[in-house]
Amino acid sequence: MASLRHDLIAVGIPKMRGSLEIDSEEKERARIERWHRDMGRDLPTNAVVRFDRRFAVETRQVGAGTAGGEGFPVHTITRRGSTPRRTVLYLHGGGYVAPLDPFHVRYAARLAASLQARVLLPDYPLAPGHTWADSHDALVDLTAELTAGGPTVVAGDSAGGGLALAVAQSLRDRGGPQPTHLLLHSPWVDLTTSTPATAWFARRDPWLRITKLHAYATWWAGSADDLGRPEVSPGLADLSGLPQALMFCGTRDLLVPGCRLLARRAEEAGWDLTYVEEPGLIHVYPLVSFIPEARRAWRATREFLG
Repeated sequence: MASLRHDLIAVGIPKMRGSLEIDSEEKERARIERWHRDMGRDLPTNAVVRFDRRFAVETRQVGAGTAGGEGFPVHTITRRGSTPRRTVLYLHGGGYVAPLDPFHVRYAARLAASLQARVLLPDYPLAPGHTWADSHDALVDLTAELTAGGPTVVAGDSAGGGLALAVAQSLRDRGGPQPTHLLLHSPWVDLTTSTPATAWFARRDPWLRITKLHAYATWWAGSADDLGRPEVSPGLADLSGLPQALMFCGTRDLLVPGCRLLARRAEEAGWDLTYVEEPGLIHVYPLVSFIPEARRAWRATREFLG
């Protein structure tokens, strides 16, 4: 049974984030394009108490020649006074239309402090102005660089979880050093939204909206014809030969049918994927650090990553 604190969050977060169905894809595109023109892209470090005293941030550009010719920034967080033992590449969620937010930075800082890691946060270009093709190869190149340098975890939530899996698959196909682990929080792995149970879970999810998922998926893919390609829907692609993985999802989450599909296909492929499904919990609940269910997920994550 979900905790009272979780259930209060399940009501509060959708209200704070304006979680509504859309009546027009054209109006939604225009709204997001206005938002992108006006929003700042600074790392929201104010999400972490005394961040500047506790952590250092370095930013560099990757993927020159993509995303309009300038590439895109990657922020690296490290704990001051600490020598990192490993690297975590964290790919943020947000339906491929939203930037890094305070939840992501807070979780990344926790990874950096607890795992004695440097945590990289790519600020990849967003839909609808960009598609997967504007960042995918650059992210695979970055991951190859990191894995060649030492132990590396690839992680992500929601859209970022799907992107993490897609990057891991492309890196596997290239050969060379691979990540040691994959960590996936409610990953969006099937942008075709073809699993039969999707409509039922859409009625139970207080946060995600099916009309938005359809629009955002097509924008990210570039066209409806490309929704099933492996870089876009990695849950439908070859799952053999991937690093050991841990995946979390709750059952009040529109993405749970895709996570279940991924778990079934992983077993068929012989991929070492541990799937933790929590009854009654909302989307990306492990990132909501102040609920007891997230603390339980954190303990499992620490045990998994060692």
